[in-house]
Amino acid sequence: MTPTEFTPFVSLGGGLLIGLSAVMLMAILGRIMGATGVLTGLIMPTNTSDMGWRAALVAGMVTAPTLYLLATGDWPEISVPVSNGALILGGLIVGIGVTFSGGCTSGHGVCGIARLSRRSIVATGVFMAAAIATVFVTRHLIGGF
Repeated sequence: MTPTEFTPFVSLGGGLLIGLSAVMLMAILGRIMGATGVLTGLIMPTNTSDMGWRAALVAGMVTAPTLYLLATGDWPEISVPVSNGALILGGLIVGIGVTFSGGCTSGHGVCGIARLSRRSIVATGVFMAAAIATVFVTRHLIGGF
């Protein structure tokens, strides 16, 4: 089992950028920045007038590593300390959770809590509790994947 790195400044910077982008999207377009909702609306559009900002947001998420490369000379380090099977299973579980909770961590956790949405506060509490339990079980009871 690899130890988890503590990166407070990088994490703070990332959190500030996510918060700033969420505030800007709400202030400029009146839309909530839930990543799964943004992507779903891009793949299965119900309103074609939303396509531009959705495509720009997803393009920014995809091209950000290239900007990092240009700024630092290195690709960002991506480490996924689990097997491909665990990664696929986790993705399926998250997809099911997003469907049942009506949103994801960015929509509920960042935007919903900031708006004092009771539904988002409950949803965030549930998926945080599930994440804590999952980490405890996989790291301490069954020894990881």
